[in-house]
Amino acid sequence: MGEDVHDDAMRILVAPDKFAGTLTAVEAAQAIAAGWRRHAPDDELVLAPMSDGGPGFVDVLHASLGGELLAVTVAGPSGEEVPATLLLVDDTAYVESAQACGVHLTGGEHGESGTTTGVGRLVLEAVAAGARRVVVGLGGSGTNDGGAGLLAALGATADVPLDRGGLALAGTAAVDLTEARARMQGIELVAATDVDNPLTGLFGASKTFGPQKGIDETTQLALDGHLEAFAAATDRRLALEPGAGAAGGLGFALKLLGGHRVSGIELVADRVGLSRQAAASDLVVTGEGSFDFSSRAGKVPAGVAAVASEALRPCIVLAGQVLVGSREMRALGMDSAYSLVEAVGEQRALADPAGALGDLAARVARTWSG
Repeated sequence: MGEDVHDDAMRILVAPDKFAGTLTAVEAAQAIAAGWRRHAPDDELVLAPMSDGGPGFVDVLHASLGGELLAVTVAGPSGEEVPATLLLVDDTAYVESAQACGVHLTGGEHGESGTTTGVGRLVLEAVAAGARRVVVGLGGSGTNDGGAGLLAALGATADVPLDRGGLALAGTAAVDLTEARARMQGIELVAATDVDNPLTGLFGASKTFGPQKGIDETTQLALDGHLEAFAAATDRRLALEPGAGAAGGLGFALKLLGGHRVSGIELVADRVGLSRQAAASDLVVTGEGSFDFSSRAGKVPAGVAAVASEALRPCIVLAGQVLVGSREMRALGMDSAYSLVEAVGEQRALADPAGALGDLAARVARTWSG
C-alpha cells in the first residue's frame, strides 16, 4: 500500500455477478466500489467482476484477461441477425452462448421453437480466428433444442430439421455428425456452466428450465420426448451426464463433439486469480440480483464464498433481494447478506440501480471497514 494509506485501511475484494436486468457484473463491481469509497476512501478496492458462464461471461473475462475482442454477426434464436462478441486470448476463444440464443432475445417466450444455430456460428468464427480451444459459456438461454442448431451450423444432418427448435426434432431417427466432428477435429471444446442437469427426464432441460423460457407444461412433456428421440439417435449415454441439459441442451451438443464440462464459476475464478486475490484481501464482497435458493449450486456468490472460505477471509453478499435465511447463508460460507430493496426500496433500486447499490455499499462499509 502507498504511504498515504492509513494503517487501518483495508483491502476489499469486490467480486459480484451481474444484477440481472439492471447491471452487468462490471457495472455492479464499479458501483459497489464507488459507494464503499464514500465511507472508507483509504480502503484499497480490488475489482474482480464474475460470471458463471451466463450473460456477461465474455465481458468479465476480458476485464481480467485482456485479449482481443472480435465483433461478429450471427443468427439469433428466431433466425434474425444479432451482434455478438468473442474473446480471443492466445489460442483460446471464449464464447457466450446467451449472445446468440439468450432469453433476452426471446422475451422469455416460445423457447420450444428457438434455435442455437448462432452459437454454432460463434464456434466456427472462433476457430476461423485461430482458436485451438473454444470455451463456451452456457447460461441464460431462451432455447430448448438440445443443441441441434449448433450441430447443424457445424454441418450435422438428420432426417428432421435441426435448425428449427426443439419441436422440430419430433420423431428423430437418424443424425449424421460426421462433418460436424470433422470440423472440430483438433479443437478442444469446453462447456462452462452453472448447472449439472441431464438432457431429459424429471430434472432435464425441458422440465427444469422450460417455464422460464415460456414453455407450458404440456409442451415441456412433448419436448422431453423429442429430445429423448434425438438422444437415442445420437448418444443416449451422454444425454444422462451432468451438464448435458445446460442451456437447453447445448451441453449435450458439445459433449457429442467431444467437449467436456467445467464449472463456469470455477473457470472464471481460476482465470482471474480469485484465490490469490482473496488471500491478499481482508474482506471479500460478492453479490447478484436475487440471492435465493438457486444461489446454492454453481452460482457466483456460492463460488466466491467458497474461495473466500479457503483463504480464511470473511465474505459478505450485496443483492437486490435476499431470500436465503441466515443459517443457510452461513452454511455457504457467507458472514452476512444485505438487501438492496430493503435498504433503499424497490422503486429506487430499479430507477437508479448503480446509485442505489452504491448507497448500500456505503452503508455496509460503516459496519465492515474501520
